[in-house]
Amino acid sequence: MSKLLIVDHIQGAIHSLKTTRTRTFLTTLGVAIGVASITTILSLSGGVSQMVNRQIDGLGGNIGVIRPGSPEKTTDILSNPTIDRSYTASTLTEKDLDDIGKVDGIDAAAPIMVVNGTMKAGDTTVSNGTVVATTPDLKDIAGLPIRDGQFIDSVTNRDTVVIGSQLSVDLFGTDQSIGQTFKIRGQTFTVIGILKRINNPINFNNVDFDRTAIISLESGKSFHQGVAEIQQIDLRASEPSKLAASLKTVEERLQKNHGGEKDFSVLSNTQIAEPSNRFFVALTSIMTIIAAISLLVGGIGIMNIMLVGVAERTREIGLRKAVGASNGNIIWQFLIEALIISLLGGIIGYGAGYVFAFAISTFFTFSPAFTWQIALCAFLLSVGVGTIFGIYPAIRAAQKDPIESLRHYR
Repeated sequence: MSKLLIVDHIQGAIHSLKTTRTRTFLTTLGVAIGVASITTILSLSGGVSQMVNRQIDGLGGNIGVIRPGSPEKTTDILSNPTIDRSYTASTLTEKDLDDIGKVDGIDAAAPIMVVNGTMKAGDTTVSNGTVVATTPDLKDIAGLPIRDGQFIDSVTNRDTVVIGSQLSVDLFGTDQSIGQTFKIRGQTFTVIGILKRINNPINFNNVDFDRTAIISLESGKSFHQGVAEIQQIDLRASEPSKLAASLKTVEERLQKNHGGEKDFSVLSNTQIAEPSNRFFVALTSIMTIIAAISLLVGGIGIMNIMLVGVAERTREIGLRKAVGASNGNIIWQFLIEALIISLLGGIIGYGAGYVFAFAISTFFTFSPAFTWQIALCAFLLSVGVGTIFGIYPAIRAAQKDPIESLRHYR
C-alpha cells in the first residue's frame, strides 16, 4: 500500500470519526480507562522499586538480603494464595548468620527478627509499633541514623532499646525519651537511643523504623523460648565487585546447612527492590486483571461501533469497490479507523493514568516512575486492542458484494 493511499485512508478515517464525534468519544473512553488503569499501576509499582533501588545504591550498592522460603514459591500468589510465610517457621538460623559472617568478602551481617507484642509506658499502650531484634551491624548495613544516644552494641545491657522518633512520641508524648523505660510483653526496657526521623516506611527491610523498637537478638530470643526466629538476614560485601561471588558462596553454605534444600532466597540489587509484601503483589495483580477487563470492554466497544459503521456505510463500500478499491484497501480503511480510536484512547489514558498516579502518591512517600517501558506498554496495548477488535469489522466490510452494496438504501 502506497504512502499516498495510507494518507488518504487516515484523512478519510478522521473525517468519518468527526461526523460521529459523540459516538467516537464514548468509544475512546473505554480504551482510555483501561490504559489509564494499567499506567497507574505500573507507574506506582515502578515508583516503589525505584525508591528501594535508590536506597540500595545510596548504601553503596554492596547490600545482599537472605530471606526464608523457596524463591519459586514467591511468584505463585494468585493460584496458591495459602502460601504465606507468616504461618510458617523461618528456615534461617543463627548458624546461618554465623556462617555468612565468615564468608570471604562479607564484612557485616545482621539478622532481622520481628517480635509480636504490645509496648506499654505507664497508661499508654502502643499496639501498631514493631519490635525488631537484631545485632549492632544493622545500623551500618541499613544506614540507620542515630539522633540521640547510641545504637545497641556488644557491651550494652540486654534490657536496652533504641526506638524511632514517632514511637517515642506515641509512648512518652515527646521525642526526648533517653533514659525512659517501657515494657515489651511485660519485660522492662530502657531507652538508650532514638533514631532520626526517616519518614519512609517503605524500604528493603519492610520495617517502618520511625515506629520501631530495636532490641538485641538475645532479648528477642527471650520472647521465643531462646529460639531465634530470623525473618531476614542483611549482609554487606566489602566491595560492590565482590558481592556476586560472596552471595554465591553464601548460597552454597546455606544449602549445605539445610541438607541440600534450597528453602531460602538470596537477593541482590534489583531483586531486593521487587515488592516483597505479598499483599501488595497480590493487590497489584488483581488490579492489573481488572484493568485488562476494562481494556477488553473497551475493545468490544470498538468492535461494536465499527460494525455499526460498516452497516451504515455499506453503499460507500460498494461505490469504492465499483471504482476499483480492492478488499485490502477496504480492510485498511476500517482498520485505520479502529486504530485511530484506540490510539486516541491510549494517549488520553496514558496522561490520565499519570494524573491518577500522582494524586494517589500524595498519600505515600514515593513518586510514580516515568519509564519508556510504561509508555511502550501503553502504546502496544492501544495498537493491540485496535488491531484485534478492528480486524473483524474490516474483514466484514471487505467481504461485502459491491452490487448488493450499491443497492443498499437506494
